[in-house]
Amino acid sequence: MKRVVITGAGTINSLGHSVPDTLEAMREGRCGISALEFRDVERLAIQIGGQVRGFEAEGRFNRQQMTLYDRFTQFTLTAAKEAIEQSGIEFHGDIAARSGVVLGTAGGGVSTWDDNYRSVYEDGKNRVHPFVVPKLMNNAAASHVSMEHNLKGPSFTVSTACASSNHAMALAFQMVRSGAAPAMLTGGSESMLCFGGVKAWEGLRVMSKDACRPFSANRNGMVQGEGAGVFVFEEYEHARTRGADILCEVVGFAMSSDASDIVMPSKQGAARAMSGALADAGLSADSVGYINAHGTGTAANDKTECAAVAGVFGPHADELMISSTKSMHGHLIGGTGAVELLACIMALRDGVIAPTIGYEEPDPECALDVVPNEAREAKVDVALSNAFAFGGLNAVIALKRI
Repeated sequence: MKRVVITGAGTINSLGHSVPDTLEAMREGRCGISALEFRDVERLAIQIGGQVRGFEAEGRFNRQQMTLYDRFTQFTLTAAKEAIEQSGIEFHGDIAARSGVVLGTAGGGVSTWDDNYRSVYEDGKNRVHPFVVPKLMNNAAASHVSMEHNLKGPSFTVSTACASSNHAMALAFQMVRSGAAPAMLTGGSESMLCFGGVKAWEGLRVMSKDACRPFSANRNGMVQGEGAGVFVFEEYEHARTRGADILCEVVGFAMSSDASDIVMPSKQGAARAMSGALADAGLSADSVGYINAHGTGTAANDKTECAAVAGVFGPHADELMISSTKSMHGHLIGGTGAVELLACIMALRDGVIAPTIGYEEPDPECALDVVPNEAREAKVDVALSNAFAFGGLNAVIALKRI
């Protein structure tokens, strides 16, 4: 099997419009969650989120492109451009023919759905734009990234709710490791912060009205965010030959299904995914220094995840650092694992552990080192990125310092 490394990263989210800006915000423990601004927000019970501010799509894309790009696609193309520029990889000839794109999203073009439902039902219009379907389809972002960067290999979208990005990145890793592709663009994106998107989530009664406080005893729910994270996964020898700056190595992954409940998480399912990722990587539990937790800020998720970590790592769980960056950027649903992977890379490459901000009261059922409120400097050799989705779909990725 081939070794797989990450040679480029790109992002846009509520913390920053680039990787350096995002990592700086994580180091500072800055919060990107604030009052939402869009049409009819006053009709919502939930009026906060990790909204991307100051993003001027008209300055990045021409008029023709704007008719085809939903906001989630705009975010993806922005992040992909940054990742490819950092990597320095060039897609032409055989490399272009065999390299592809695997991206995750849960909602796809939610803003486009919202705008056009409003147009038909509220405004009484009888026509919509001819490109509504190409604009809202879940694979739109993957297709446009492949066209923009000449990627002619396997390209598709994965949609598994909150685990979409991790599932997508795991599949990209598998393709490069197997030799099916020399490089893959992978990650995920989401933009559900519109009236219809937030209204639907309100119905679940899992949303906080004031803040995201994972693992804190006084937490009261999750907060949505938006944005994208995209990475270049590349075969190690190819990257080394061309002199690429390697950010870290992807060494293992595992997926599991709870097969029990559509919304309530399972400790056993989460544990199987973490154990499986370690086994796939050939690593022992005590080699892990940091876990970027799923950490949504709901009681069900936080307690289940902490119990699963304690079960998998045993006594070593007390020495682990585990944090949830959702406390800063919100829950990007299908795109969240991609933005959170940046925190793992920062831990491995820079020795900086992103904090769990908003932590106010210890919870006996979450009695782990959750890196409360302030970033920490620590040497980390191995990190895990957890994603546990509605539907009981779990995906864990293992990364190693190189």
